[in-house]
Amino acid sequence: MNWTKHLATAAAVIGLTATAISAQAQTLRLAVTDIVGLENLQREYAGFQKILSEKSGMKVELFPVPNRTAAVEALNAKKIDLVLTGPAEYVVFKKRTDAKLVVGFSRPEYYGSVVTLVGSGIDGVEDLKGKKVALGDVGSTSRHLSPIQVLADLGLKPGQDVQILHINRNVAVEAMKRGDVSAIGINRTDLPGLSKRHPDVVFKVIARGRDLPNDVLLAGTHVPDAVVGQMKKVFSENSEALIAAVLMGPDENQKFQGMKFIPSIADADYNYVRKMYATIGQAQYAAFVGD
Repeated sequence: MNWTKHLATAAAVIGLTATAISAQAQTLRLAVTDIVGLENLQREYAGFQKILSEKSGMKVELFPVPNRTAAVEALNAKKIDLVLTGPAEYVVFKKRTDAKLVVGFSRPEYYGSVVTLVGSGIDGVEDLKGKKVALGDVGSTSRHLSPIQVLADLGLKPGQDVQILHINRNVAVEAMKRGDVSAIGINRTDLPGLSKRHPDVVFKVIARGRDLPNDVLLAGTHVPDAVVGQMKKVFSENSEALIAAVLMGPDENQKFQGMKFIPSIADADYNYVRKMYATIGQAQYAAFVGD
C-alpha cells in the first residue's frame, strides 16, 4: 500500500474540511454608514442580516457606527468587516482604507436636480448667476454634491457666480416662495413629497444631474479574497431573496425600491463623484465633507 499517497490524500481532505469549517464559523460584522444606533440598524437590516447569514453559511452581525469617520476607523482597525455606504462616502473609504468592492446596491432614478418655482423668472441655470441657491446637508451625494456639480457642468462657478446655502429642503422651499433664494438642490425622490407639502406652488426642474453611481457594499482589506468571492456569489445566486430582505426595512431602505444588485462595479464608476469633490475644493478625497 502506498502510505505516502494515502497520507497526502488524507491531509488534503482534512485541509478542505478545515476550510469548510472555517467558512461556516466565519463571522462578518456589517456596518451601514447612514443609519445611527443599533435599534435603527436592526429595524432596517435585521431581515437582510438573517437572509445573508443563511445563504452565505457565515454569521453576519450588525455593528452600529456613530458616523462615517468612525466606520473608516473601525474598518482599518478590523472591528468591522463589511460596510454599506453611498457613492460620496465610497471615494473616501477607498482613499483611506483601500476597501474591496463586493457588490453595488442600485438606486433607480438616483440623481440630483436644480429646482425653482413656476413664475419665478428663472428659466435656466444661467439665470441663477448672482443669486442664492439652497442645497441640502453638506456632503450629501444627491442633495449637495450632485446639484453643485450640475451648476458647474453648466458653466457656473459655485461660490463665485452663485451663493450656496445649506438649508433643510422644506425651509428652503419657504425661502424660495419669499424670494430669499432662487433655486434649491434636491434629489428625484424629494419632489413628490415637496409638491404634496406645498400645494400652493408648482415646481420647475431647470437642470437634472446625471445618474449617480450605486451605493456599495465594501469589505476591509483584511477580509480574504475567497470570502469576498463567496459573498459575490451569494448575492448573484440569491438576488431576489436578498432584495426582498433589504426592502423589509420600513424607512431608510425604501430608497432601494426597484433595486438590483450590481456585481460588476469598478472603482472608475465613481470618478464623477471625485469630480464633485474637486468642484467643492476637496480633490484629495481624504475626509468626509460635513463631518
